[in-house]
Amino acid sequence: MSSSAPEGQESVSEEEGTRYLELFEKLDVNKDGKVDIEDLSRSLREMESFEKHSWDQVQDHAKKIFDRTDLDKDGHITFKEFVRYLSEHEKELKLAFHKLDENRDGVIDSHEIQASFRKLGIHIDREEAMKLLHRMDKDKTLKINWDEWRDYLTFHPNSDLHDIVHYWRHGFIDFGEDRLVPDDFTEEEMQEGVWWRHLVAGGAAGGLSRTVTAPIDRLKVLLQVYSTNQNKLGVYSGFKQLYREGGARGLWRGNGINVLKIAPESAIKFMAYEQIKRSFKDPYSGEIAPVHRFISGSLAGAVAQTIIYPMEVIKTRLALGRTGEYSGIVDCVSKVVKHDGGMSLYRGYLPNLVGILPYAGIDLFIYETLKSKHKAWYPDHQDPSIIFLLFCGATSCSFGQLCTYPLALIRTKLQAKGKLGGKKDSWIGLGRTIVKEEGFLGLYRGIIPNFAKVLPAVSISYVTYEHVRKLLGVDMS
Repeated sequence: MSSSAPEGQESVSEEEGTRYLELFEKLDVNKDGKVDIEDLSRSLREMESFEKHSWDQVQDHAKKIFDRTDLDKDGHITFKEFVRYLSEHEKELKLAFHKLDENRDGVIDSHEIQASFRKLGIHIDREEAMKLLHRMDKDKTLKINWDEWRDYLTFHPNSDLHDIVHYWRHGFIDFGEDRLVPDDFTEEEMQEGVWWRHLVAGGAAGGLSRTVTAPIDRLKVLLQVYSTNQNKLGVYSGFKQLYREGGARGLWRGNGINVLKIAPESAIKFMAYEQIKRSFKDPYSGEIAPVHRFISGSLAGAVAQTIIYPMEVIKTRLALGRTGEYSGIVDCVSKVVKHDGGMSLYRGYLPNLVGILPYAGIDLFIYETLKSKHKAWYPDHQDPSIIFLLFCGATSCSFGQLCTYPLALIRTKLQAKGKLGGKKDSWIGLGRTIVKEEGFLGLYRGIIPNFAKVLPAVSISYVTYEHVRKLLGVDMS
């Protein structure tokens, strides 16, 4: 080592010291020879591997790295501390690399990724293995060498193989297939409680999102049920009617049970998915094809909807109820059953069930199409940004709702049938009646407020999820 080398380089080779110095200078934003937490956070934010992360995620990563590197706890990282951290971190990363490189040829291919994941209790197919490989494969050889592995994980604060795999697989936002089916967890993650933290974070996100957009949702229900050619209600007149009848507080009528049903629905769907997907596992490899994951998720959704569906009916009745009509959820259930019978709690169930698969299919198709377009437009970027993924989620969700909205409208009208009176229609018969009396557009009453809540709902859900995830210590987007 040259005597002119900067302090901290004496324990590493000249080549490594030069690389460490270049990295340190990138982090040292104000060029004062020290790196504080703000320098580190801002520098990470500008790196390609962190483009898809939220600012909260970047700061979380920066704090973990900072805590490991700032040995004297003076609030700054010196070059000597940085070298010590990197040299130790890279030794551990090399051990993890060798564990994955089963044939000891110095590179990791998709088969080795699958085999290594399998040992950790995670069964992935070749398609997912290739997606993971592409995140690190900068030279497009379809193999990961040591330099690519090291560079990708240099600023990942943990070198434990299990944690690396978790970060590698879950360290990005994806509203596509993962929005339609529950996430997969390893046996260790199940035992450690990662799964329930994930559900709690998702439940909190859904609860706040639904609460903020509840007035728009109640307006949608009002327009679906009461707006006709003879009784033309619009967004303004509908809101005016709701406010005049129940005041500002009345705009949130029915939101309580809408939030309350998140927990049982999520838990039932998760448990059902875990059971159903087992029947699709390959008996030899234990892998599940993407189409089978999709089917498992859709079936799990159907099971969850079947069990919690009475809560959907009560939510609609509460949303349509007048001030003082129901004293609460229990009173509403009691009155509905007393006047309309127990089976009325399943009115509209069939169109709701029929709409699950096409909605999920359209949602997924549009989402994946937009992501593939992004890949064609920006071939050098492995993963889309969060903003683009939020756009994909909102767009695909809107298209899915547009195509299946008539089923949702028929379902809501049937749920409200006891309040409206009149003859009992089948869901197909009701659809024909609507088209005959109001035209095809009659099937789209309330579509404007429905679309209006998509973007704020998606955005609020994402932001809330990230904050709760951080509080619960779940390193997953």
